[in-house]
Amino acid sequence: MKEILLAFATNKALISAIAAWALTQGGKNIYEGFKNGFSLKRMAGGGGMPSAHTATVIALVVGCWFNDGGGSSAFAVALFFAIIVMYDAINVRHETGQQARVLNRIREERIAAGEDPLFDEPMEEKMGHTLPEVVVGGILGFVIAVIVSNLLP
Repeated sequence: MKEILLAFATNKALISAIAAWALTQGGKNIYEGFKNGFSLKRMAGGGGMPSAHTATVIALVVGCWFNDGGGSSAFAVALFFAIIVMYDAINVRHETGQQARVLNRIREERIAAGEDPLFDEPMEEKMGHTLPEVVVGGILGFVIAVIVSNLLP
């Protein structure tokens, strides 16, 4: 058991990804909290500046690079995983958020007109990321992983 815990505690890829997620998601929630008020729903939600998803997967890629080298299977898997996550954040999830915004407007208009709102609660609009949010998340993930990887033995 001690060996397993030591392996986890010294795994540069794992620690880099956890640190990147915690720092970016935590920082984003603090920023958003002061700007718009603190919300438990927002803490668990996606979207916003910077992309914690991107920071996490880029930190995983860089951690795999430091842990296993750029020619390793772990690095290749992490790299393609990161590409899929970032593509999804910018395209699929971002588009879904834009569609939710339009549907929420239609809902509000129907309520104002005294009609059936079609759905009970407003849809979540902050789901995906813009390109700048993903770029900043990637930079933060890279920097955090380099720092973590150079601090760990």
